[in-house]
Amino acid sequence: MNPNTMSAAQSRAARALLDWSRGDLAGKVGFGEETVESFESGGSDLASGQIEALRSALMAAGVVFTEDGSAGVRLSDRGGDEGTRLGALTTENDR
Repeated sequence: MNPNTMSAAQSRAARALLDWSRGDLAGKVGFGEETVESFESGGSDLASGQIEALRSALMAAGVVFTEDGSAGVRLSDRGGDEGTRLGALTTENDR
């Protein structure tokens, strides 16, 4: 498998790791939920750019696509620090 592609099974597994619905993933890239549903069920072949957009959104959320030939996914070890949320910003955060 090309390192910049993603299978339907990897997409489903990555969403499960993140606890995202199909709608959550679709919303991250501006697609309709039916696009993700169709891709993951094997009902349609998306353009490579669309698959890469989905894959990039998953990677930005901490999903790592394994490169050992297993075509798997896992969560990154980076800790998932998103920074300070808008509602938690104070002058104390500037120090």
